[in-house]
Amino acid sequence: MDKIKIEKQKTKGKKRSPKWRKVRNAFKKKNPKCLCCGGKIKVEIHHIKDFSTYPELELVESNLMPLCERKKYGINCHLLLGHTGNYRKINNSAELDAIIWNYKITQ
Repeated sequence: MDKIKIEKQKTKGKKRSPKWRKVRNAFKKKNPKCLCCGGKIKVEIHHIKDFSTYPELELVESNLMPLCERKKYGINCHLLLGHTGNYRKINNSAELDAIIWNYKITQ
């Protein structure tokens, strides 16, 4: 599958802003650790309110959170907390869940 098809699947056909890459990279630089496990490898920037439903929030920093796909501690934080185990779903309490799990992991 080519990159364009994969991107369209991720965004449910919505077109990303040309500014998205710059915003994502700047946010990732300021927030290099996974909010859940604290890992720094394979960190993805997750939209708290999903991009396909709320495209106007795509570039809003308060709608972003860092979650990794490293599988540290045996979990994929992005998949589990951001999407409740299915990338087609969105977890409306992902930010709170990540903070709770971070506390559980670090204590």
